[in-house]
Amino acid sequence: MVVYCDNLLPVHKLLQVCILDMSIKECCCFLKKVLSVNEIEALYDLFEGLSHAIVEDGLIHKEEFRLALFSNSSMQNLFADRLFDLFDIKKNGVIEFEEFVRSLSVFHPDAPESDKIEFMFRLYDLRCTGYIEREELKDMVLAVLSEMTVSLSDDAVETILDKTILDADLKGDGRIDLEEWKAFISKNPSILKNMTLPLLREITQAFPNFVLDTQVRDLEVVS
Repeated sequence: MVVYCDNLLPVHKLLQVCILDMSIKECCCFLKKVLSVNEIEALYDLFEGLSHAIVEDGLIHKEEFRLALFSNSSMQNLFADRLFDLFDIKKNGVIEFEEFVRSLSVFHPDAPESDKIEFMFRLYDLRCTGYIEREELKDMVLAVLSEMTVSLSDDAVETILDKTILDADLKGDGRIDLEEWKAFISKNPSILKNMTLPLLREITQAFPNFVLDTQVRDLEVVS
């Protein structure tokens, strides 16, 4: 059997850019729904560079992820580590290509705001309980400030936390659930600023239709 994709890639290239344990049918459906060929090639080149930066195994390890974010593979940062954990959908300690594409698409300027909100909620929900509690919020605020090399006094940080909990905790139970988070973000949309990476806009300009709503033609299987 030979797999052809109208104006797309031959089967050997398709297999290069798909998770190895996906069937060809699953792989084709994934490509059709998510990205165009040029977009996938651009991201695959980026992925290849990152996944061979330290360990040449075609997978992005945490050290390579830190290197991409901070130009320092040994830099410890809760924000970066938590981001890596969310990219690592299979929870096997590495980021594979499909995980890379699926996660990175959330940061595209044209990605749905609802996806950005939910991703950010999961980012702050450190214990994965379905709630953001004060200590989790504090840990992430401190990590983000550190990543931005911004120093605030303890009192200033506590003031930020008090204000956020007061505004977001509509049920008054000392924690923030997803619906409360959505309402909080709707009143403070600037918080989502860091959920958009301008670089992805540049990829879009070079390779139109980057994000999920693509115009890729139907895949054809010819035996």
